[in-house]
Amino acid sequence: MTGEYFHTLDAKGRLAVPSRLRDELGSVFYVTLSMDRCLSAYSSESWQSFSDKVDAMPFVKQRKMRPLFAFAARCEVDAAGRILLPQNLREYAGLTKDVTVVGCNNHAELWDSESWQKQQSSEMTPENIAAVMEELEF
Repeated sequence: MTGEYFHTLDAKGRLAVPSRLRDELGSVFYVTLSMDRCLSAYSSESWQSFSDKVDAMPFVKQRKMRPLFAFAARCEVDAAGRILLPQNLREYAGLTKDVTVVGCNNHAELWDSESWQKQQSSEMTPENIAAVMEELEF
């Protein structure tokens, strides 16, 4: 998934999902916590792959994954192309009004727009881009 999209949460906590990402995420997908102060959205297929990897872990390591599953929400896109984000997920990511949806390879991230601007500023430096390209051996 790629791209950066700007949307607004409505008063009920609904978020319009960009049509380009909706095509990749599907009409039903999963949203959960991220290690950054944002949310991650996975297609049903990607979520199943993630779940299968967790199933293959020893039980002690599986327990560390508990928050990702406990706070995960199965989201269904409504006729207007929106999903309802549960309050606990909105609070975790600080989502109140302006939301930036970012394509991030095999998932999408949902950011508070102000937080995304700060994150983007720290990542969009020539030095960081060069380090990423080196890591990819470009």
